[in-house]
Amino acid sequence: MSTLDTGAPVRVSFRDVSVEFPTAQGPMRVLDRVSLDIRQGEFVSIIGPSGCGKTTLMNILGGFVQPGSGEVLLDGKPVRGPGPDRGVIFQEYGVFPWLTVRQNIAFGLKLAGNHVPKAEHESIVARYMGLMGLRDFADHFPKHLSGGMRQRLAIARAYAVRPQFLLMDEPFGALDAQTRSAMQDLLLEVLQTEDKTVMLITHSVEEAIYLSSRIVVVTARPARIRTVIDVPFGYPRAENVHEDPRFGELRAQIRALVMEEYAAQARQTVRLSD
Repeated sequence: MSTLDTGAPVRVSFRDVSVEFPTAQGPMRVLDRVSLDIRQGEFVSIIGPSGCGKTTLMNILGGFVQPGSGEVLLDGKPVRGPGPDRGVIFQEYGVFPWLTVRQNIAFGLKLAGNHVPKAEHESIVARYMGLMGLRDFADHFPKHLSGGMRQRLAIARAYAVRPQFLLMDEPFGALDAQTRSAMQDLLLEVLQTEDKTVMLITHSVEEAIYLSSRIVVVTARPARIRTVIDVPFGYPRAENVHEDPRFGELRAQIRALVMEEYAAQARQTVRLSD
């Protein structure tokens, strides 16, 4: 991954996407007329208050949720459902406890939709075990792994089927600070060798700045795009980027925006309870 080429083709396009979910009190609007383009090779983070609709946005691109109005295009075609071109990583690891590390990584390769020749399975599994530092644990079950290692396994399994897009929903949120930092560095390191386009859902301003080429700040529910911020750091990145004055300025700017949306959300809650 290098500094984003602004002339890179648009791969994903959200066009006036709105979503409503039924509730006992009536329809609840979660997304409201969201429009956003994501280019090839971008790392885009979505940040905003808890419960504002960020995960719904990702689930629409993943093909798990259909918009009530508007559309999401992938290479110019409407997203109708999940596909092997999109790998999804959730906060809760998403690994199979009854399969070993090796078997977890190989699982997706055996699905008909991935079209990976059987002869390549072993080399692909070995590659991603190596990239994620899991080779010594190939025959271990997830219960024998630390939280950080289980998340490495989840990433390895998502990568093994060679998705073009990586969709990540708070993938490091359950990890302690030191492990989270190590996982961020590992993700950046792996992305240096893999041509991926990434959408990350996160509550961490620091994480969004450290990893992303662009940050999308969304409003309190229903989620609308409040602003899109270009991150002024190229790739590869290292820990010392945190010491750059621009990092601190950007962190303060985004925190202020997010806190304003949390305040708006609190006002919504008060109105609903009256």
